[in-house]
Formats: sequence, C-alpha cells, structure tokens
Amino acid sequence: MKKRILAAILALAMTASLAACGGGTTPTTAAPATTTAKPADTTTAKPADTTTAKPADTTTAAADTTAVPAPAGTVQGVTDDTIYVGNTAATSGAFAAVGVPFNAGMEAVFKAYNDAGGFNGKKIELKHYDDGFDAAQGLTYTKTLVEDDKVFALVGHFGTNTVGATLDYIKSVGIPMMYAATGISELYQEGATGKNACVFPVQPIYNAEGRVLLARALASETDGAGLGGKKIGVIATTDDAGAGLLAGVKRQAEEGSFDIVYQEVDPSATEYSTALTVLKNSGCDVVIACMNQAPFQTAMVSMRDINYNAKVITSYVSASATFLNELVENGSVTEERPVYATAWLDVTTEQGYAEMMEFATVQMAWEAANGIEAANTYATNSYAMAGYVAAKLFVHGLEQLKAKNQELTWENYIAVCEEVPFHIPMGGDINYAKGDRLGVTSLALNTISLTVNETTGIRDLVEVSGIMSLDEVWGKR
Repeated sequence: MKKRILAAILALAMTASLAACGGGTTPTTAAPATTTAKPADTTTAKPADTTTAKPADTTTAAADTTAVPAPAGTVQGVTDDTIYVGNTAATSGAFAAVGVPFNAGMEAVFKAYNDAGGFNGKKIELKHYDDGFDAAQGLTYTKTLVEDDKVFALVGHFGTNTVGATLDYIKSVGIPMMYAATGISELYQEGATGKNACVFPVQPIYNAEGRVLLARALASETDGAGLGGKKIGVIATTDDAGAGLLAGVKRQAEEGSFDIVYQEVDPSATEYSTALTVLKNSGCDVVIACMNQAPFQTAMVSMRDINYNAKVITSYVSASATFLNELVENGSVTEERPVYATAWLDVTTEQGYAEMMEFATVQMAWEAANGIEAANTYATNSYAMAGYVAAKLFVHGLEQLKAKNQELTWENYIAVCEEVPFHIPMGGDINYAKGDRLGVTSLALNTISLTVNETTGIRDLVEVSGIMSLDEVWGKR
C-alpha cells in the first residue's frame, strides 16, 4: 500500500537531475534521482521574490584568485540576531523552473529553523541574486555576496556554470560553501586541506559516482548489491561527465586487480558500434556507461543494433522513468540487456518516507506563510527537495556548533563539519572527515521495469537495492 501511495505522491516529481547534455543548454542542477522516480514537476507558481538588487558589475567568468586571505577566526555575516547566507541561482528565464523551487525549499527550512529559535536566537536570512544561469553573472554576484553583503556562508551554490566559474575564488577566500547544485569533477577532493576544505559538495560528483558504478558492477547479485560482473566493459564519452565518471572507475580499480576493458567515444557521435563491438568480443558481461543521457541513448541503440546482450549500469542522471521507457519501447532495453542506474535519495524506506513527509510539511508551511495556494505547492517538486537538503545540511552544521558551545566562525564551522557524518534527508550519510570532499557515495540502485504500470501508462523505476555506502558495496565483491 505504501508504495502505491508513494507512487501517487511522486507522480509529478522525483526524477533524475537535469543532466548536462552538452552545448550549455541544460543545467547540471540538483534534482535528485530517487527510487520509484517520476518526471519532475516544474509547473508550480513562483513564490514571493527574495531577490536583492543586482549589482552593476558584470565581470567575466575567469575566477579571481587574488582575494585577500581571511584572518583566523573569521566572522562575517553574523549579527546579534541574524546569520546571513547567500546564493545565486537562475530564478528568471529558461531555468526559473529549477531555481525558483530550489530556493523555495531552502527558504522553507530556514523559516522552520528560525521559528524554532534559530542558532542561539539568531535567525538565518538568505540573500539571493538571479544570475540567469550565466557564469559571468554568477561570479559577479558571488563576489558581491562575499565582499559587499559579507554573508557568513554560501548555501545551495547553484548550477554548473556558476559553480565552475567561482570555485577558485571561493577557495581563495575560504568562505564555507555547503551544497553545490552540480556534479562537476572540480568539486572532487580527497584530503582537502587549508582553504580548499571550505567546499562541501553533497550530490553525486562524477568522479565519486564512477567509483560506485564499478563497485556495483562487481558486487554480488545477492540482495541486489550488485550485478555480479566477471569482466567489465567501460564505454566513456570524452566530455566532462564521461571523463569524470571514467576517472572514478579507474580510481576504484586501483583497489584491486580486475579484468576491465576501456573504450572512449565522442559524445556527439551518432553510433558507438565499433567501441561496443570491442567490449562484446572481449566477453564483457557488464557494461559501465560513463556518459549523460543523449550519448547513453546512442550507446543503448548501438548495443541493440549489434545484438550485444549484457547488463548495463550508468549514472543517476539517466535514472528517469520517462527517458528509460523510450529505450524499452525501441528495443534497446530488454530482459537480456537490462539497464541499472544509481539514485542518491530513497523514499521507499520507513525513514525515507517519514523524511519526505517532513519535507512536505515544512514546505507547505512556508508556502502558506507566503500566500502560495495549496494547488501550487512545491511539496512534490524534486528541485525544492534538493534546496531543502542543502539548507538542512547547513543547519546541521550550525547545530553541531551549538552543541559544542563554539563561536560561529568560518574555521569552527568547517572543522565541526568534518567531525561527524551528516545524514542526508531522504538519503544516506555523507562524511567529510580527513578533508574528503567526494559528494555522496551512499547510493541506491534502480532498474526500469519491462511491464507497463496500468495507472501511469509507463514503466516504473524499480528498486534493486536500497542505499548502501561505497564501502558496503565494495565489500560484497
């Protein structure tokens, strides 16, 4: 019964992220892939505007690394009654359907936290600029937030363009940045030290997810832990997504001796028959597809055309029931050629379901306070859910400082975030200990059903395995 109820609740939301499909036309933003996923709802009304005035400066996107180093014990954006945090996000134009609900999810968390007393009586206030998903604007506004508005932290730093253009600047300053709404490889750090440690990515990073993909490919099929692969084929596009996922596969392969065949392909190619024939003739029984949606579709069609039957596993960015349904319809996905994809949120568990209900309650309370009608709720919107996660994790860091009775400084906040794992609402845990900035590596595993759901008219994503940490999966080889 719960899964049927859940499917109804998620009918408008909970799909894979807006994946970078090339050309800079689609943002790699934060909508989380989940179990029992459905297409994301982007039809809701825009909430009350929280955008501050735009500064006049529109400097280029080259990151400025000449910022004056912050002194030890840095405190800014903290007054007797307020903690100022900031982000830039596209809240107008083509990507407003992503940025508006994302910020709404953040605002909902901050309202609930403030209503409960905040941080020792201090309330959180979000300062926001609309960068239109433009890297140059994103850099300008990020500098404005840090240098002019003097926010304490960047929370929900939004989108591939802005994140990529500002990472060097953020690290040069050392300001805490919690949750980047992208999975670009530049975020991945093992053992970050000094000011590099100020960045706290959450959603999957390509490099880290590549490690999980290899672990799942090799792990035993017992309890759905993995695909039981004996010889692994890897096909990777040469763009950022493919290169990052491939780097992760190779990094994890350093942990043992495995039979792996690698092929790299052009992301814009119209077929991959030659590369996949190499994997087929090599006897690879599991194929890891290191690529985004468009080339993944090309790869699956090519496997169909050369009659290559093997299990296929790919990134959460392709974990869309709508997208995978098309591959079943055209004969690319079959019983002999099943497709699996990761997911970083799972609301099919008792805990995950309860946390989703908490999100919906908090979201609707904020909407009611802002005059948004119930018919236009973001309570089933995956981008609002991502913003909610970003804000909840920032607040979690504050609560750890409060428990330790420590002063709210950049250095103390960064240090406390490394001390204990964070629980991701509706997801697993993430650990920043020893400077690791890998993004979440505790992922679930889904597949696409070959049977049409009579209610929805499409095939559902079906959970194969709940969320498991990378170490857990790796131990099941």
